[in-house]
Amino acid sequence: MSQILVVDDEIGIRELLSEILADEGHIVHLAEDAGRARTLRSAARPDLVLLDIWMPDTDGITLLKEWAANGQLTMPVVMMSGHGTIETAVEATRIGAIDFLEKPIALQKLLTTVKRALGTGGGQTQAGLTLLSLGRSAVIVDLRKRLAQIATLSVPVLLRGEAGVMPEMFARYLHQPNTPWVVAGAALADAPQELLAQAAGGLIFVEELAGLTRTQQKNLTFILGKQEKTRARLVSFTAEEPARLTAELGFDATLLARLSELSLLLPALREHAEDIPDIASILLAQLVEARNCPPRHFSTAALNALRQLRWPRNLQDLEGAVKNLALTALEEEIDATDVERVSAQFHPAVDTQVALPLELPLREAREAFERAYFEQLLARESGSIARVAEKSGLERTHLYRKLKALGITAGKKDE
Repeated sequence: MSQILVVDDEIGIRELLSEILADEGHIVHLAEDAGRARTLRSAARPDLVLLDIWMPDTDGITLLKEWAANGQLTMPVVMMSGHGTIETAVEATRIGAIDFLEKPIALQKLLTTVKRALGTGGGQTQAGLTLLSLGRSAVIVDLRKRLAQIATLSVPVLLRGEAGVMPEMFARYLHQPNTPWVVAGAALADAPQELLAQAAGGLIFVEELAGLTRTQQKNLTFILGKQEKTRARLVSFTAEEPARLTAELGFDATLLARLSELSLLLPALREHAEDIPDIASILLAQLVEARNCPPRHFSTAALNALRQLRWPRNLQDLEGAVKNLALTALEEEIDATDVERVSAQFHPAVDTQVALPLELPLREAREAFERAYFEQLLARESGSIARVAEKSGLERTHLYRKLKALGITAGKKDE
């Protein structure tokens, strides 16, 4: 017996689907709009959602994106529409929907789709972040656009970046829905033909070029030669500079040139530090959602403290810190003192000295200093706006405007 959430603004559709699914032994929850769907999704934890695209307040695609960005796409979602297009269906599956039903929905098609969807056991089954949940900074928005632009091409792509940037998350954005996803792994050493057969029509991801043996490099060259025939796209990653990869680590220069026909640089976390509060909140929500920890949430001061820290291994370090905080905090609210306790593993402490940005134009240098100043003040005063206003000598309204302009999450309104 499964719990199914039906989201549709037409009462006739809701009642019809409810009757059919209930006859099949399912427990059915009904929502007439996105607001009700959010409530029921959180309360009932459905095993499947049938989601209409066209609704009056928030459309189904927007709600699907919201769930994906917030780490709440933990169940399979099937989209429904009476006048959908191929483009809409492709967009929905790229976001995380697993199927698409066109209205009027035939009985057998509905039952077959529901059975198949419930058999998947989940929506975005890969744990952790997705590119949709990585933030709203200009750096990430720009990268998403570039990845979407090359997603349908067949040429190899080389992703480059620092250790810990989670390259698989970016590679998955290039993966076409409902096609094979294969991580090269050990098969690259002894079974390249099987690897090709398994990935036909899909994507092969090579996690780190620097770790490949001569045999694996040779087999990768073989796969490249068969790529067009099998329609298996190759996406690889390295944290090494190309010159060092070939000159010092002995990687085949000709193979590297072929793999990097298209190359994209992945940003370090410090390059979009303004996204850290959102990323940390989503990672924590995912742990709570999966019942891997008790209910937890971050205080504003804690989020600002996380943003100030350096993360040597980027997203990997931040993810580890959030998990540590979720499991070891003594209270439901994780505060700045918790962050300070855990941060020693990744960096000795929150920076108390700010390097003067003397190389920047005056306006940018002033903004950089003000951002660091208010972030440290918020952390020190546990997010209290009243105390920050007093310490900085600013009137509260002016302080709120200043924090908003600098992209800093405001703290407590009252003592």
